[in-house]
Amino acid sequence: MTKLLVKTLMTAGLLLAACSEGDFREELPLSPDSGEGAPAGELTEIRISSVAGSSRATDYGFEENDRLGLYVVNYDGSAPGLLKDSGNHVDNMGHTYDGVWTPDGPIYWKDATTHADFYLYYPYRAVTSVSAMDFEVSADQSSEEAYKASDLMRGIATDVAPTASAVVIPVYHLMSRINIKVEAGSGFTSSSLAKADVSVRVNGLQCGSTVSLVTGDVTPLGPAVSVTPLARDGSYVALLVPQSVGEGNLITVTVNGTEFNLPKAFTFESGKSYTFTVVVSRSSNGVNVDISPWDEDDVDYGGTAQ
Repeated sequence: MTKLLVKTLMTAGLLLAACSEGDFREELPLSPDSGEGAPAGELTEIRISSVAGSSRATDYGFEENDRLGLYVVNYDGSAPGLLKDSGNHVDNMGHTYDGVWTPDGPIYWKDATTHADFYLYYPYRAVTSVSAMDFEVSADQSSEEAYKASDLMRGIATDVAPTASAVVIPVYHLMSRINIKVEAGSGFTSSSLAKADVSVRVNGLQCGSTVSLVTGDVTPLGPAVSVTPLARDGSYVALLVPQSVGEGNLITVTVNGTEFNLPKAFTFESGKSYTFTVVVSRSSNGVNVDISPWDEDDVDYGGTAQ
Protein backbone atom coordinates (compact mmCIF):
# COMPACT_ATOMS: atom_id res chain seq x y z
CA MET A 1 0.00 0.00 0.00
CA THR A 2 1.04 3.60 -0.63
CA LYS A 3 0.54 6.54 1.68
CA LEU A 4 0.23 10.12 0.53
CA LEU A 5 0.74 12.51 3.43
CA VAL A 6 -0.75 16.00 3.24
CA LYS A 7 0.15 18.22 6.22
CA THR A 8 -2.62 20.62 7.15
CA LEU A 9 -2.43 22.77 10.27
CA MET A 10 -1.64 19.36 11.57
CA THR A 11 -0.05 17.16 8.82
CA ALA A 12 -2.49 15.25 6.61
CA GLY A 13 -1.58 11.95 4.89
CA LEU A 14 -2.96 9.96 1.97
CA LEU A 15 -2.74 6.17 1.92
CA LEU A 16 -3.15 4.51 -1.47
CA ALA A 17 -4.91 1.18 -1.01
CA ALA A 18 -4.87 -1.64 -3.55
CA CYS A 19 -7.21 -1.18 -6.52
CA SER A 20 -10.20 -3.48 -6.32
CA GLU A 21 -11.43 -4.99 -9.58
CA GLY A 22 -14.97 -4.39 -8.39
CA ASP A 23 -15.17 -0.59 -8.70
CA PHE A 24 -11.72 0.21 -10.11
CA ARG A 25 -11.02 2.76 -7.41
CA GLU A 26 -8.58 3.29 -4.59
CA GLU A 27 -8.95 4.82 -1.16
CA LEU A 28 -6.52 7.32 0.31
CA PRO A 29 -6.94 8.17 4.00
CA LEU A 30 -5.89 11.66 4.97
CA SER A 31 -4.52 11.61 8.53
CA PRO A 32 -3.07 14.70 10.19
CA ASP A 33 -0.23 15.12 12.69
CA SER A 34 1.80 18.08 13.84
CA GLY A 35 3.77 20.22 11.38
CA GLU A 36 7.05 22.01 11.81
CA GLY A 37 8.94 24.82 10.18
CA ALA A 38 6.04 27.24 9.77
CA PRO A 39 7.06 30.64 8.35
CA ALA A 40 6.23 34.00 9.82
CA GLY A 41 2.57 34.14 10.80
CA GLU A 42 2.62 30.51 11.99
CA LEU A 43 1.18 29.13 8.74
CA THR A 44 1.51 25.38 8.31
CA GLU A 45 3.14 23.84 5.27
CA ILE A 46 1.19 21.38 3.11
CA ARG A 47 3.26 18.33 2.25
CA ILE A 48 2.73 15.00 0.55
CA SER A 49 4.78 11.95 1.39
CA SER A 50 4.62 8.17 1.16
CA VAL A 51 6.20 5.20 2.91
CA ALA A 52 6.25 2.89 -0.14
CA GLY A 53 6.10 3.10 -3.89
CA SER A 54 7.94 0.29 -5.61
CA SER A 55 5.12 -0.65 -7.95
CA ARG A 56 3.04 0.94 -10.69
CA ALA A 57 0.40 3.57 -10.14
CA THR A 58 -1.90 1.89 -12.66
CA ASP A 59 -2.44 -1.30 -10.66
CA TYR A 60 -0.55 -1.36 -7.40
CA GLY A 61 1.05 1.86 -6.16
CA PHE A 62 3.51 4.53 -7.26
CA GLU A 63 7.01 4.42 -8.72
CA GLU A 64 9.99 6.69 -8.32
CA ASN A 65 9.65 9.94 -10.29
CA ASP A 66 5.87 9.61 -10.66
CA ARG A 67 4.22 13.02 -10.53
CA LEU A 68 0.78 14.23 -9.46
CA GLY A 69 -0.91 17.60 -9.26
CA LEU A 70 -2.66 19.24 -6.31
CA TYR A 71 -5.24 22.04 -6.14
CA VAL A 72 -6.44 23.53 -2.84
CA VAL A 73 -9.57 25.69 -2.74
CA ASN A 74 -10.41 27.67 0.40
CA TYR A 75 -13.86 28.12 1.94
CA ASP A 76 -15.35 31.56 2.49
CA GLY A 77 -16.71 31.06 5.97
CA SER A 78 -19.02 28.07 5.63
CA ALA A 79 -19.32 28.40 1.83
CA PRO A 80 -17.04 26.21 -0.33
CA GLY A 81 -14.98 27.90 -2.99
CA LEU A 82 -15.07 27.02 -6.69
CA LEU A 83 -12.14 25.30 -8.37
CA LYS A 84 -10.87 27.73 -11.01
CA ASP A 85 -8.27 27.59 -13.74
CA SER A 86 -6.06 29.84 -11.61
CA GLY A 87 -6.30 31.95 -8.50
CA ASN A 88 -7.05 29.05 -6.14
CA HIS A 89 -5.22 28.82 -2.83
CA VAL A 90 -2.93 26.24 -4.49
CA ASP A 91 -2.81 25.96 -8.28
CA ASN A 92 -1.70 22.66 -9.84
CA MET A 93 1.26 22.14 -7.52
CA GLY A 94 3.35 19.32 -8.91
CA HIS A 95 4.66 16.62 -6.55
CA THR A 96 7.35 14.09 -7.41
CA TYR A 97 7.62 10.68 -5.81
CA ASP A 98 10.96 9.44 -4.50
CA GLY A 99 9.96 7.47 -1.43
CA VAL A 100 8.14 10.63 -0.31
CA TRP A 101 6.08 13.14 -2.27
CA THR A 102 8.08 16.36 -2.74
CA PRO A 103 6.28 19.50 -3.94
CA ASP A 104 7.83 21.74 -6.56
CA GLY A 105 7.73 24.52 -3.99
CA PRO A 106 6.50 25.12 -0.42
CA ILE A 107 2.75 25.63 0.05
CA TYR A 108 0.91 26.64 3.21
CA TRP A 109 -2.56 26.68 4.70
CA LYS A 110 -4.24 30.10 4.71
CA ASP A 111 -4.63 30.12 8.49
CA ALA A 112 -5.58 27.94 11.45
CA THR A 113 -9.33 27.91 10.85
CA THR A 114 -10.15 28.12 7.13
CA HIS A 115 -11.58 24.93 5.64
CA ALA A 116 -10.56 23.83 2.16
CA ASP A 117 -11.27 21.33 -0.60
CA PHE A 118 -8.47 19.22 -2.10
CA TYR A 119 -8.31 18.08 -5.72
CA LEU A 120 -5.67 15.55 -6.69
CA TYR A 121 -4.98 14.03 -10.09
CA TYR A 122 -2.34 11.75 -11.59
CA PRO A 123 -0.28 11.94 -13.78
CA TYR A 124 0.83 15.56 -13.59
CA ARG A 125 0.55 17.84 -16.63
CA ALA A 126 0.15 21.49 -17.56
CA VAL A 127 -3.53 22.38 -17.14
CA THR A 128 -5.11 25.33 -18.90
CA SER A 129 -8.72 24.42 -18.05
CA VAL A 130 -9.79 22.55 -14.91
CA SER A 131 -13.18 21.88 -16.50
CA ALA A 132 -11.72 20.55 -19.78
CA MET A 133 -8.24 19.15 -19.19
CA ASP A 134 -6.82 17.36 -22.23
CA PHE A 135 -5.98 13.68 -21.75
CA GLU A 136 -5.18 11.00 -24.31
CA VAL A 137 -4.68 7.27 -23.91
CA SER A 138 -2.10 5.57 -26.12
CA ALA A 139 -3.39 3.76 -29.19
CA ASP A 140 -0.43 1.39 -28.83
CA GLN A 141 -0.36 0.14 -25.23
CA SER A 142 1.79 -2.89 -25.99
CA SER A 143 4.50 -1.59 -23.65
CA GLU A 144 4.15 -1.26 -19.88
CA GLU A 145 5.16 2.39 -20.12
CA ALA A 146 2.43 3.24 -22.64
CA TYR A 147 -0.16 1.34 -20.61
CA LYS A 148 0.76 3.15 -17.42
CA ALA A 149 0.79 6.54 -19.16
CA SER A 150 -2.81 5.91 -20.24
CA ASP A 151 -4.06 5.88 -16.65
CA LEU A 152 -5.74 8.92 -15.11
CA MET A 153 -6.76 9.13 -11.46
CA ARG A 154 -8.66 11.83 -9.60
CA GLY A 155 -9.35 12.32 -5.91
CA ILE A 156 -11.24 14.92 -3.94
CA ALA A 157 -11.57 15.69 -0.23
CA THR A 158 -14.08 18.35 0.74
CA ASP A 159 -14.48 20.59 3.76
CA VAL A 160 -11.11 19.65 5.28
CA ALA A 161 -10.28 21.43 8.52
CA PRO A 162 -7.30 21.18 10.91
CA THR A 163 -8.06 18.05 12.94
CA ALA A 164 -6.42 14.94 14.29
CA SER A 165 -9.16 12.79 12.76
CA ALA A 166 -8.53 10.88 9.53
CA VAL A 167 -10.37 11.89 6.35
CA VAL A 168 -10.76 9.20 3.68
CA ILE A 169 -10.47 10.32 0.06
CA PRO A 170 -11.84 7.96 -2.62
CA VAL A 171 -9.51 8.19 -5.62
CA TYR A 172 -11.03 6.92 -8.87
CA HIS A 173 -9.53 5.76 -12.13
CA LEU A 174 -11.33 7.93 -14.66
CA MET A 175 -10.55 5.75 -17.66
CA SER A 176 -12.14 2.36 -18.37
CA ARG A 177 -10.16 -0.89 -18.44
CA ILE A 178 -10.60 -3.90 -20.69
CA ASN A 179 -9.07 -7.27 -19.88
CA ILE A 180 -9.21 -9.77 -22.75
CA LYS A 181 -8.43 -13.45 -22.15
CA VAL A 182 -7.93 -15.73 -25.16
CA GLU A 183 -8.67 -19.39 -24.51
CA ALA A 184 -8.56 -22.52 -26.70
CA GLY A 185 -11.86 -23.94 -27.94
CA SER A 186 -12.78 -26.63 -30.47
CA GLY A 187 -9.91 -27.36 -32.87
CA PHE A 188 -7.29 -25.85 -30.58
CA THR A 189 -5.45 -26.98 -27.51
CA SER A 190 -3.93 -24.75 -24.89
CA SER A 191 -0.54 -25.90 -26.13
CA SER A 192 -1.21 -25.20 -29.81
CA LEU A 193 -2.71 -21.81 -29.03
CA ALA A 194 0.26 -20.96 -26.85
CA LYS A 195 2.59 -21.71 -29.77
CA ALA A 196 0.51 -19.75 -32.28
CA ASP A 197 1.17 -16.14 -33.23
CA VAL A 198 -1.76 -14.46 -31.49
CA SER A 199 -2.50 -10.75 -31.32
CA VAL A 200 -5.50 -8.74 -30.19
CA ARG A 201 -6.80 -5.27 -30.88
CA VAL A 202 -9.87 -3.30 -29.82
CA ASN A 203 -11.47 -1.26 -32.61
CA GLY A 204 -13.54 1.86 -33.13
CA LEU A 205 -12.28 3.81 -30.12
CA GLN A 206 -11.62 7.49 -29.55
CA CYS A 207 -8.34 7.94 -27.69
CA GLY A 208 -8.57 11.66 -26.98
CA SER A 209 -10.68 13.27 -24.27
CA THR A 210 -11.32 16.27 -22.11
CA VAL A 211 -11.67 15.73 -18.37
CA SER A 212 -13.27 17.90 -15.72
CA LEU A 213 -11.22 17.96 -12.54
CA VAL A 214 -14.23 19.63 -10.94
CA THR A 215 -16.75 16.83 -11.61
CA GLY A 216 -14.66 13.94 -12.94
CA ASP A 217 -16.66 13.82 -16.18
CA VAL A 218 -14.84 12.54 -19.27
CA THR A 219 -15.76 13.53 -22.84
CA PRO A 220 -14.25 11.43 -25.67
CA LEU A 221 -12.69 13.25 -28.63
CA GLY A 222 -10.95 12.49 -31.89
CA PRO A 223 -11.17 9.92 -34.68
CA ALA A 224 -11.98 6.28 -34.04
CA VAL A 225 -8.86 4.09 -34.11
CA SER A 226 -7.75 0.64 -32.98
CA VAL A 227 -6.06 0.14 -29.60
CA THR A 228 -3.35 -2.49 -29.14
CA PRO A 229 -3.47 -3.89 -25.59
CA LEU A 230 -0.57 -4.90 -23.37
CA ALA A 231 0.04 -8.67 -23.31
CA ARG A 232 0.56 -9.50 -19.65
CA ASP A 233 0.12 -12.60 -17.52
CA GLY A 234 -1.76 -14.52 -20.20
CA SER A 235 -4.23 -11.77 -21.03
CA TYR A 236 -4.44 -8.49 -22.92
CA VAL A 237 -5.20 -5.29 -21.00
CA ALA A 238 -5.81 -1.72 -22.13
CA LEU A 239 -7.04 1.53 -20.62
CA LEU A 240 -9.74 3.18 -22.70
CA VAL A 241 -11.48 6.53 -22.75
CA PRO A 242 -15.02 5.84 -21.48
CA GLN A 243 -17.38 5.93 -24.45
CA SER A 244 -20.06 4.10 -26.38
CA VAL A 245 -18.89 2.14 -29.41
CA GLY A 246 -21.42 1.53 -32.18
CA GLU A 247 -22.05 -1.77 -33.92
CA GLY A 248 -18.86 -2.91 -35.65
CA ASN A 249 -15.86 -5.16 -35.19
CA LEU A 250 -15.19 -4.42 -31.53
CA ILE A 251 -12.45 -7.02 -31.00
CA THR A 252 -10.12 -8.51 -33.59
CA VAL A 253 -8.19 -11.68 -32.73
CA THR A 254 -5.41 -12.60 -35.15
CA VAL A 255 -4.19 -16.21 -35.08
CA ASN A 256 -1.20 -17.05 -37.29
CA GLY A 257 -1.99 -14.17 -39.62
CA THR A 258 -5.71 -14.84 -39.95
CA GLU A 259 -8.06 -12.19 -38.57
CA PHE A 260 -11.38 -12.98 -36.88
CA ASN A 261 -13.68 -10.15 -35.91
CA LEU A 262 -16.33 -9.87 -33.25
CA PRO A 263 -19.16 -7.48 -34.29
CA LYS A 264 -20.39 -5.80 -31.13
CA ALA A 265 -21.72 -2.52 -29.77
CA PHE A 266 -20.55 -1.75 -26.26
CA THR A 267 -20.47 1.04 -23.67
CA PHE A 268 -17.32 1.52 -21.59
CA GLU A 269 -18.00 3.46 -18.38
CA SER A 270 -15.59 5.56 -16.37
CA GLY A 271 -13.94 3.64 -13.55
CA LYS A 272 -15.20 0.25 -14.73
CA SER A 273 -13.07 -2.81 -15.50
CA TYR A 274 -14.46 -5.35 -17.98
CA THR A 275 -13.21 -8.89 -18.59
CA PHE A 276 -13.85 -10.50 -21.97
CA THR A 277 -13.00 -14.20 -22.21
CA VAL A 278 -12.53 -15.00 -25.88
CA VAL A 279 -12.81 -18.72 -26.68
CA VAL A 280 -11.18 -19.41 -30.05
CA SER A 281 -12.78 -22.36 -31.91
CA ARG A 282 -12.32 -23.57 -35.48
CA SER A 283 -15.53 -23.50 -37.51
CA SER A 284 -16.61 -22.97 -41.11
CA ASN A 285 -17.31 -19.35 -40.31
CA GLY A 286 -14.11 -18.64 -38.45
CA VAL A 287 -13.93 -18.60 -34.67
CA ASN A 288 -16.59 -18.47 -32.01
CA VAL A 289 -16.00 -15.80 -29.42
CA ASP A 290 -17.77 -16.12 -26.08
CA ILE A 291 -17.47 -13.09 -23.87
CA SER A 292 -17.76 -13.48 -20.13
CA PRO A 293 -18.81 -10.30 -18.32
CA TRP A 294 -16.97 -8.60 -15.50
CA ASP A 295 -17.70 -10.39 -12.26
CA GLU A 296 -20.16 -7.72 -11.09
CA ASP A 297 -22.01 -7.45 -14.40
CA ASP A 298 -24.96 -9.81 -14.97
CA VAL A 299 -25.12 -9.25 -18.75
CA ASP A 300 -23.69 -11.83 -21.18
CA TYR A 301 -21.92 -10.14 -24.09
CA GLY A 302 -21.46 -13.35 -26.10
CA GLY A 303 -21.15 -13.31 -29.87
CA THR A 304 -19.52 -14.94 -32.87
CA ALA A 305 -16.52 -13.63 -34.76
CA GLN A 306 -16.44 -14.24 -38.52
